[in-house]
Amino acid sequence: MDHYHQDYSLWLQSQVKLLRTGRFHELDVEHLIEEMVDMGASSRRALASHLIILLAHLLKWQFQPEHRCSSWSGSIVEQRVQIEDLLDASPSLGSLIPELMAHTYPKALKIASKETGIPYSGFPSASPYTLDQILDEDYFP
Repeated sequence: MDHYHQDYSLWLQSQVKLLRTGRFHELDVEHLIEEMVDMGASSRRALASHLIILLAHLLKWQFQPEHRCSSWSGSIVEQRVQIEDLLDASPSLGSLIPELMAHTYPKALKIASKETGIPYSGFPSASPYTLDQILDEDYFP
């Protein structure tokens, strides 16, 4: 029976058991490799997602101060906490942040523009925030 496709949880348990008992020759190496690659991609996607939301809320905070609210500040704090957790678990992800910021800023800009009604031209074309500012729990533009 192909547990990987039929019952992922059972497949995973069996792979763990094989690893713990040193029965390496019985491992489903092809699918284990696939899963490990996907884990790395998943962490990257999670980091990008948190950056998008964080950048969008920082933009809204800065460019629509008359509408500031606790949900925006709460979201900013929450995204920073989530990013910190990801970086604590995988510090090497930190080196991806500059690249991800360049990739995620246009998406954040789209969200901020749509939610505020401010046209794209009302925002900077590139992120106005440094990496230190983005990760600084006390920074609110």
